[in-house]
Amino acid sequence: MTTPHPETEKDSIPFYPDHVKTEFFVVVGIVVLAIIVGILGLLSPVGLQAPADPLNTPLHVKPEWYFLFLYQILKIIPPNILGIEGTALGVVSVIVALIIVMLWPFFDKKEDTKKAMWIRVAVTILGLILVIALTIWGEVS
Repeated sequence: MTTPHPETEKDSIPFYPDHVKTEFFVVVGIVVLAIIVGILGLLSPVGLQAPADPLNTPLHVKPEWYFLFLYQILKIIPPNILGIEGTALGVVSVIVALIIVMLWPFFDKKEDTKKAMWIRVAVTILGLILVIALTIWGEVS
């Protein structure tokens, strides 16, 4: 067991009353700030536009850049293919492709050869070029 040192106890600050009091003042300050922001919001509300119409999408609406290639895939696929809705086919095709890419290493039990490596590199580069091209196409369309 360690024995307390009397000279270090004189220089220390007790945790319970001091720290709790400090945290109490911080909480009170945050609550007061939240009340002030709430009152300011009630007194001068931000002007709202017309309510959103889910059946009327504006023409200028585009997703962020990292979703543009998926958006472009949905725009490319025709609306009705063999009785299947085009949007559903586009979404399902992207999900199936991602699942295949994720699970492929678990099912590929063959030895790794130079030819297989180059095929994987070529498919990866082709996929990357396709994603970049679809992203650019989605941005300019």
